[in-house]
Amino acid sequence: MMNMAHPLIRIEQLSKLYKMGGETVHALNEVSLTVGHGDFVAIIGPSGSGKSTLMNVVGCLDSATSGSYWLDGEEVSRLRENKLAEIRNRKIGFIFQGFNLLAKLTAYENVELPLIYRGVPLKKRREQAIEALRKVGLEERMNHRPVELSGGQQQRVAIARALAGNPPMLLADEPTGALDTKTGKEVMGLIRELNGLGHTIVLITHDLDISRQAKRVVRIQDGRLSEEEVLPA
Repeated sequence: MMNMAHPLIRIEQLSKLYKMGGETVHALNEVSLTVGHGDFVAIIGPSGSGKSTLMNVVGCLDSATSGSYWLDGEEVSRLRENKLAEIRNRKIGFIFQGFNLLAKLTAYENVELPLIYRGVPLKKRREQAIEALRKVGLEERMNHRPVELSGGQQQRVAIARALAGNPPMLLADEPTGALDTKTGKEVMGLIRELNGLGHTIVLITHDLDISRQAKRVVRIQDGRLSEEEVLPA
């Protein structure tokens, strides 16, 4: 059961420093952010703003230099890589710009794969994989390989893979970046529907029109969250 007594994400005074050519670069500079259960937050910023670094920290792909990060009530800032990998697998569903589907596997097998890594028993993971494909409207195409699917359908499979096992957070990195405008709108419509069903979504984008479809927009510039805008639902 999800613990609703705390926010899903709580980041406090988080900094990430890199050494480049003898200089110290603040990729993130004392960032603080709270994301509640069922929220839909877009993090927007230009190239080099720090949004990719923030995404990597939020996604437990990287650790901060200083500051604190709680995910679903668990302090993850100081965890070693093997523990971070475990957190990623259990608590975060990733949606990437490039789909990242395995070409030799069917849609069903691609969605099932993270559940195998999670140690979910066969019967249960079959139920979860089919349910995730049903949510994205692709139950009828579950035995098709990526090459047999359109770009939009491939991204839907990638979203189903992120949904499988019902992780607390979906983290979407430029999810429409590889799609044409019409298909991108369809995929964003699906993401909004999933949020309406209660899924918490953190969306990384450089596109203002995409960001405006979220409930909240957080802007990042020079490693700082300079503005937080609450939009009408």
